[in-house]
Amino acid sequence: MENPISRRSVLQKTLAATTATMLTSSLNNRIEAADNHIGSALKGRINHSACRWCYESVPFEDLCKSAKEIGMKSIELTGPEEWSIMKKYDLTAGMGWGSWPKGTGLTNFFNDPKNHDLLANYYIDYLIPEAAKAGIKNLICFSGNRNGISETQGLLNCKKVIQRIIKTAEKHDVTLSMELLNSKVNHRDYQCDHTEWGVELCEMVGSEKFKLLYDIYHMQIMEGDVIATIKKYNEYISHYHTGGVPGRHEINDSQELNYPAIMKAIVDTGYKGFIGQEFIPTRTDKIASLREGILICDI
Repeated sequence: MENPISRRSVLQKTLAATTATMLTSSLNNRIEAADNHIGSALKGRINHSACRWCYESVPFEDLCKSAKEIGMKSIELTGPEEWSIMKKYDLTAGMGWGSWPKGTGLTNFFNDPKNHDLLANYYIDYLIPEAAKAGIKNLICFSGNRNGISETQGLLNCKKVIQRIIKTAEKHDVTLSMELLNSKVNHRDYQCDHTEWGVELCEMVGSEKFKLLYDIYHMQIMEGDVIATIKKYNEYISHYHTGGVPGRHEINDSQELNYPAIMKAIVDTGYKGFIGQEFIPTRTDKIASLREGILICDI
């Protein structure tokens, strides 16, 4: 004779099934809302943005239209030539950048003194004034690769050129944000690859207009302990980027980071800036991946 199923067991199974159905239904409702201009469905605690380079195959104005429909406020890692187009769609750049002077770039930047005059002049005479004119509040910058430069000398070299630029940034109310990148997988030898190194540089520069771009993907690879780090060093962080680990793809349950929990930790610090989606979509419909990422982060 089969053992009878207890009333409690039935209730537990029914409750679990009902809860799962409710959760699925809730997610489905939100995804359906995403397909019908999800802006009205967003909760408003996060300022959503996306990085342009992840959607290079999407025509720029199409990306602007989609961003607006989703309820986003920014397309970032865009430059002056794109800001006027974005303005038509009431979009800003949560993090701006430029066409760096010849010979400079992510791997060859502030920590090498031979770049100082070129980069200082570019930021002071052009990029910061253009950003201010367009209402852009953050501009990205980089340490550059070590290339044999010690950690201490790298700090001193970066401090020297940043302090040349920072008065112009302060005058125009624009923040220079140095991106933290991993040197383990994607950017071998990059110097600003740990939060504490970046925080030390912020202390040395001594201005509210120089902070860090905390890239969650990169720092999960280099350090882990993401939420504790955000809580500890949030005053030095001006901007955040997302990305699934491993692979830098969608931030859903195909990867290891708990993005809703991370977003809650960021909001709890009082952060009012932008969250930039910087994952590389694997779907053919890249905008569908972007919608999903926005909903995951919209706590």
